[in-house]
Amino acid sequence: MAVTERYRLVGAARRLYIGGMQILDRVMKRPPLVAVIRLQGMISSGPRGPLSDEAMAPVIERAFRRGKPAAVALAINSPGGSPVQSSLIAARIRRLSEEKSVPVYAFVEDAAASGGYWLACAAEEIHADRSSVVGSIGVIAASFGAHVLLARQGVERRVHTSGKSKSMLDPFQPEKEEDVARLKSLLTDIHAAFIDHVKTHRGGKLKESEDLFTGEFWLAEKAKELGLIDHVGHLVPVMKEKFGDKVRFRKYGPRRGWLSRFGATLATDALAAIEERAAYSRFGL
Repeated sequence: MAVTERYRLVGAARRLYIGGMQILDRVMKRPPLVAVIRLQGMISSGPRGPLSDEAMAPVIERAFRRGKPAAVALAINSPGGSPVQSSLIAARIRRLSEEKSVPVYAFVEDAAASGGYWLACAAEEIHADRSSVVGSIGVIAASFGAHVLLARQGVERRVHTSGKSKSMLDPFQPEKEEDVARLKSLLTDIHAAFIDHVKTHRGGKLKESEDLFTGEFWLAEKAKELGLIDHVGHLVPVMKEKFGDKVRFRKYGPRRGWLSRFGATLATDALAAIEERAAYSRFGL
């Protein structure tokens, strides 16, 4: 059989299957389906990151495309992380929501802070537990300085570059004022993008407050007063209230590698876990 003929038959079979499922849904009058996407952990780049666009893209795509969901619910528990990955994931969710005309609701568990709140703003409504941490609309950069330690050990750091800024903020050299100024400028620009994202998606819901974009964070009741969230509530009862008691839920999340399934942990995973634990601890979690 020719390759083109095989593809044609496969495509026809797929269309027949989808059409059959749609007819079955109508005949059986199935209750509405809510796709639940779990967004858990630090937001970082790469396929091994707990939350990255590369790792979450197939998960998010399946959630919006499989089974004609009535809505997508985001179960968020994240202390933040990469602003770029936060932006990419949120943009993907918004694009698919608009393409499929599927509403999105966010539900905060322990925290939707910093980049985690960036993700929450991809939803039409944000709900949280009374003790959830919400906000931290700011940008942070952390490093260390080891030049004094090296000097005490008699170690000399030698760096050769073809540009004066190539060794900017080298932790093994004394900090330079111009490097710090440059870094703060970059952080200010990223912060402005974060603020614009929040204002775009929360619109007139936000209340005037001098602390709103300072990196401050709040529990749910205060966050509601400030317009950062819409309601205090949990995923299942809220979705039942909106779509009926017989609403169905289908959960989506990144698949674990075979090493994780058997309890094996690599050094990089251990370091990531320590970093994530430190990030959560900033909010008393």
